[in-house]
Amino acid sequence: MAENDDNKRRRLVEFKDGCRYGKFGKTKAYELIAQERIRAYKMGGKTLIDLDSIDEYHASLPRVESRAML
Repeated sequence: MAENDDNKRRRLVEFKDGCRYGKFGKTKAYELIAQERIRAYKMGGKTLIDLDSIDEYHASLPRVESRAML
């Protein structure tokens, strides 16, 4: 039986660890959460970030042309 998104186990980490994984600061993380580019959840007083949503965000970034790097 194939897993669907509702039954998929989430890879949730604490906010600071999500920022470290995503290679961005807390201001950028809050911006991405507000724009719904990455997913976050509250558990008590803690904010947890979904690592899969960070992977999806990174995959959506535009590729840099090699000419632009020169």
